[in-house]
Amino acid sequence: MPARVTVRMTANFQRNLDDIRTFLEEHDAGPSFGQLLQDLFDRAIPNLESFPDLGIDFLARVPGSRQGKLKLSELRKRLGREPNLRELIVGDYLVLYAVRGEELYLLAIKHHLQLSFDLQRHWG
Repeated sequence: MPARVTVRMTANFQRNLDDIRTFLEEHDAGPSFGQLLQDLFDRAIPNLESFPDLGIDFLARVPGSRQGKLKLSELRKRLGREPNLRELIVGDYLVLYAVRGEELYLLAIKHHLQLSFDLQRHWG
């Protein structure tokens, strides 16, 4: 693993940030979006540049269901040789990222409350 990597933000990650801003505004927590950006740009990204393996290995999880095992197997195939898919907790947020050579790609970010199911909205 290289000593220092270049961190790149994917379009999906940027969309997730927009979704988080909307989510926080809908829950009267809009000012905390600024704190998220500060945490990302002042601490998380600089730490990832120097320590790209800081997050836990996403692919080391052991799914408990047959469907989960199939999905994980499909994901491994799509990632190719030597996949390095990791997740990092940044405050109330879960960040998914991939490391390839000297580049680190921020793939997704979600507030922990966004990870639950909104059954009311889906089922009325």
